[in-house]
Amino acid sequence: METRPEISFDDTATAFSYKNDQEMRKANFVFTVVNHPWVSSFATGAVKVGLKLGLPIEGLIRATVFEHFCGGESIDKAEQAIQKLGKYHVGAILDYSVEGEHNDSAFDATLQETLRTIEKASTSKNIPFSVFKMTGLASAELLEKIQAKQALSSEEQAAFDRIRKRVDTICAKAHETGVPVLIDAEETWIQDPIDALAYEMMAKYNKQKAVVFTTYQMYRTSSLKNLREAFHDAAMHNYFFGVKLVRGAYMEKERKRAQDNDYSDPIQPTKEATDDAFNKALEFCIDNKQRISFMCGSHNDYSNYYLTILMNKHGMKNSDERVWFAQLFGMSDNISFNLAKAGYNVTKYLPYGPVKSVMPYLLRRAEENTSVAGQSSRELTLIRKELKRRKEAAR
Repeated sequence: METRPEISFDDTATAFSYKNDQEMRKANFVFTVVNHPWVSSFATGAVKVGLKLGLPIEGLIRATVFEHFCGGESIDKAEQAIQKLGKYHVGAILDYSVEGEHNDSAFDATLQETLRTIEKASTSKNIPFSVFKMTGLASAELLEKIQAKQALSSEEQAAFDRIRKRVDTICAKAHETGVPVLIDAEETWIQDPIDALAYEMMAKYNKQKAVVFTTYQMYRTSSLKNLREAFHDAAMHNYFFGVKLVRGAYMEKERKRAQDNDYSDPIQPTKEATDDAFNKALEFCIDNKQRISFMCGSHNDYSNYYLTILMNKHGMKNSDERVWFAQLFGMSDNISFNLAKAGYNVTKYLPYGPVKSVMPYLLRRAEENTSVAGQSSRELTLIRKELKRRKEAAR
């Protein structure tokens, strides 16, 4: 008879073992704020205004949401968080979260910073992956023009050649150091050229094993089909396939743009349809594990548990190096730390960068926790359960 993995995502003693009481109280405060939509909306609005007016609020941000969701302002300052996670067998992915740059000097600076994260990962057993966002290295407007199949000027073509060179420099470094690199997904209207570059890099650097990983947002109606087709192409051209699966991050923006521009909504009609596509993608990756290495980037209890069932069914060890679980730093510790304790490969996205530059990331986390049904209330329930447990244990 098939045995199911023994794992509980309600074990708060394990989930929050790395946080002291003061950190738990801070987590309680952060999620209490984002759990109330109007409070969260007021707070994020006040932060935006305060930063625009140059008010001295960076210290307050640093001491609250920044410390909860980010590793620090630099690679060196993130070291403490990296070590802390590593002590519980949870890896860290250094994610340079500076966004919204628009010129070559900023793109080149992001390239150099990404290379530094790979260097750092190559010297640390606690940093199993590196990552970058294509819009950190490329103009979103240019990517949009390429996807729309508009003719490029000679300057634009030269700019795209520089983008390709930046991406190749990162992937070559990943290949040379043996540190796999994740290419994050972005909006649907710029995703095609990102995918094309990702597949080009896979064909070049994934001959022996998966070094370059691309990302599929499973809330897109086309993602499951795209995943299957890209895998078959990899099999045909004899290279390994690196995949990160996420549900998706731009739903409101995607729906609004489709409506404004009168094209069919690219997002699944319901959360259930997204969940179904995500779990089918997990099955597909496990069924093709001889050639696919993948990361389950999910804050959904069931999807993570379902993957442990699939691995068990296929006779895979919990620590099989082809399968990774990933969550964001400061969220879903009940999933990350309980999986790690059970011997699965787990890592946390650890954003870092100057407080002001990381604000777009932090505001998205606040909005996401407020809008994703049950996300912040689930976090809050678990945090309060653990605070109560500790209080009773101290009696």
